[in-house]
Order: sequence, then structure tokens, then C-alpha cells
Amino acid sequence: MVDIPGPTLHGQPRQSDHKNGFPLPHLTLAKPDDLDRLDTLVASHHAEMEIAQDAQTRRAALGALLDGAPHGAAYLIGPVRAPIGYVVLSFGWSIRQGGMTATLDEVFIRPGVRNRGIGAEVLTSLPKALKGAGLKALHVETPRAATRPQSLYRRMRFHPRDEVLILTREV
Repeated sequence: MVDIPGPTLHGQPRQSDHKNGFPLPHLTLAKPDDLDRLDTLVASHHAEMEIAQDAQTRRAALGALLDGAPHGAAYLIGPVRAPIGYVVLSFGWSIRQGGMTATLDEVFIRPGVRNRGIGAEVLTSLPKALKGAGLKALHVETPRAATRPQSLYRRMRFHPRDEVLILTREV
């Protein structure tokens, strides 16, 4: 996968590339050296969402992803040395959709910088960039009771697929 730079003009953010006075985010493909930064963000997200997972399991999953597992990618949002969030995608293939698909496994933005359009910008720029790599569709799962994220996803042109029900079997 590729780094997805924030919009710039001669290396500087354009005036039109600010949302509510804040520059639009840069997405950087996370690498093995980013494990500690990414793990800190994921641990914060999991604590906020009450996702039970031990640190060893979480770090092993992230480590495999950052070491180049072909089944997914993690992007840091914002400056690499001090990211404000992350996005993790898992990749699949769909005959019905004509090729490679991705599922937005997790997206997290630090609470102190939320409500500034960063999530919307990420959900706009990420699919555009990945389309160039052959992505045909981006899926997202969200709790049925989570109306706020659902509202954002609908504004970003994600639509429920009434004809399918996702079922999961843990193995």
C-alpha cells in the first residue's frame, strides 16, 4: 500500500485544505518502527470501546500487520512521530464486486482532536488513494446502536447492504 499525503501546494498546506482552522491529515503506512506508537493508540481505542484484548495478543496482531502481512494495512493519521489516530484495513476479494475489497477494521482519532473533520477527510482520501491500487469497495462495520459513526459513514457515501447479513464464526 502507499502513503497518502495530505493535500499540499509547494509542500505547504493550501488555505482551502483547512477544516475549521486545522490542516487536513496525512496518512502514512505504518511500518515496524511504528509499533509502539500504534499500539498506544490501539490500546486507547480498545479501552474507550471496552474491547477486551490482552496486550500480547494485540501487539502480535499489529506486529504481523506492520511486518508486511498482505491481508491488511495500518495507517497513522497525522505526523508519524506524534500521530493523532490510525486506520486499519483488512483486504479481501469479491467476485461480485469485481476484485479487491477492504474492510475498515478500526479507525480512531484522539478525543482531543475529534469533531474537526479529520474522520471525514480520512474516509474521503483513503478510498480515492486505494482505488488507484485496484480497490473496488470499502466496507465498514459499526455497532447498530452507534448512531454517530453511522451518520458519518452515511455522509461519506457508505450504504447498508440489505441483501446480506454478515455472520461470524470464531475459529
